[in-house]
Amino acid sequence: MSARRLGLPRRAVSQILLTQLAIAAGVAVLATGLFLAPLSAQLDDQAMRRALAIAQSAAADPSLAADLLDSGASPDSPVQSSAERIRRATGAEYVVVLDLDGIRRSHPSADRIGLRVSTDPSAALAGREVMEIDDGTLGRSARGKVPLIAADGEIIGAVSVGIAYDSVRDRLLGAIPGLLAYAGGALAAGALAAYLLSRRIQRQTRDLAFSDISGLLAEREAMLHSIREGVIALDRGGRVRLVNDEAARLLGLAPDSADTLAGRPLDDVLGAGRTADVLSGRVTGRDLLTVQGPRVLVANRMPTEDGGAVATLRDRTELERLGRELDSTRGLIDALRAQDHEHANRLHTLLGLLELGLHEEAVEFVTEVADVHRTTAEQVTEKVHDPLLAALLVGKATVAAERGVPLRLAATTLLPDRLVDPGGLVTIVGNLVDNALDAAAGSAAPLVEVELRAEGRTAVLRVRDSGPGVPAARREEIFTEGWSTKQPRAHRERGLGLALVRRLAERQGGSARAGEAADGGAEFSVVLPEALR
Repeated sequence: MSARRLGLPRRAVSQILLTQLAIAAGVAVLATGLFLAPLSAQLDDQAMRRALAIAQSAAADPSLAADLLDSGASPDSPVQSSAERIRRATGAEYVVVLDLDGIRRSHPSADRIGLRVSTDPSAALAGREVMEIDDGTLGRSARGKVPLIAADGEIIGAVSVGIAYDSVRDRLLGAIPGLLAYAGGALAAGALAAYLLSRRIQRQTRDLAFSDISGLLAEREAMLHSIREGVIALDRGGRVRLVNDEAARLLGLAPDSADTLAGRPLDDVLGAGRTADVLSGRVTGRDLLTVQGPRVLVANRMPTEDGGAVATLRDRTELERLGRELDSTRGLIDALRAQDHEHANRLHTLLGLLELGLHEEAVEFVTEVADVHRTTAEQVTEKVHDPLLAALLVGKATVAAERGVPLRLAATTLLPDRLVDPGGLVTIVGNLVDNALDAAAGSAAPLVEVELRAEGRTAVLRVRDSGPGVPAARREEIFTEGWSTKQPRAHRERGLGLALVRRLAERQGGSARAGEAADGGAEFSVVLPEALR
């Protein structure tokens, strides 16, 4: 049943306030009732014990027992005088002394002396002390009865003392106003606390109704699990609050692990690395690139009011792949342009030789040019048997020649056509050769050397250049996503090539390291176990 049908306010904060006030009032009433119930019994017990104590004090007086034995039942007897003196001194309603026959020897009403008592005195006359609340000739009272013992130890009667029950009830009623005052104070304090709490809840819930909150939660769940962008929410302690389906896919997490990840530190979920640093805020900036497994991701992080954060992830793997294909295409175009210029120059030279009638020289020139191209291709294919890698190296050699940087294969190069993942090795070689050409282009004696060899089923790659080299302190940093000394290109970010090289190597159980070449410059080494069939 809705709050509107029940007549309750629609806003969540108002419903919470009314509920808290009802609870506080109910608790106050219950506590008051629970306090009054034992208080009544306690006051009854106190009154009975007081009556018993007075009776015990009276019976302990030896003169009272002697007077009972020596005098008769009359209003002027010493027993009546002693009993009345005790009654007035203690404030009791009555002090009655009776003999073994149950005949009153004293009573506040003198006309009742000599008559039998209205309640059974047998227990006291048998030597037992009695406490009770009972009705008698003077009305309801709290009573105490004790045996009256003579000097020789014989029971000669009993003493009965009564406390008016109205006085007990008056004490109980007198305690109620104070108790209600305390209960009212507690209720007021509870109401104030409920109001302050409701105001806080109002600020946190933006004064929404419960139905609105429920609708927002349903919309949030539907949105988070349907969008094609990864979302990770963290609390102020860096623990995971939420991981949507797309984020789990991009980060390589189990699809059904969202509930089990909640509450765990982000570093435990992802492990140490740039991705965890970016999502936790240890690396700041917008559109930060990171590599997680085989994927290139773009991450953005937005802090929340409670000290946590929400991070979004976008997949740029395909965009990076297209960007690298564009780079390869540009490299091919550069190679074709270089070949076109070189071909035009050679045609002009050949035309000049023919016009001058130097036919033998023209034949020698054409033969030499053809041999150079054929020699380069043959040298590569003799040592690198995989067609993809061989084609890549031939193309890179043409581009290197155009840039004035010789690209040669090391004498120890020999790689059979048994690669498990030729595409991955092509990516690694292409990235390292491009970086080497960029580094060697400005050196005094430019040179790039590539070594590819097999050691059993392990492929070993080394690329050396004549550039300035990599300082020892930065040889690990250069493999970090986003690190680059070059200006970014228009179609993609820099700083991913070496990071991808290391990730591709580690995915195959291998490694990628940077070092110093024997004659200066940089040397990059990649070892790929189980790379050959």
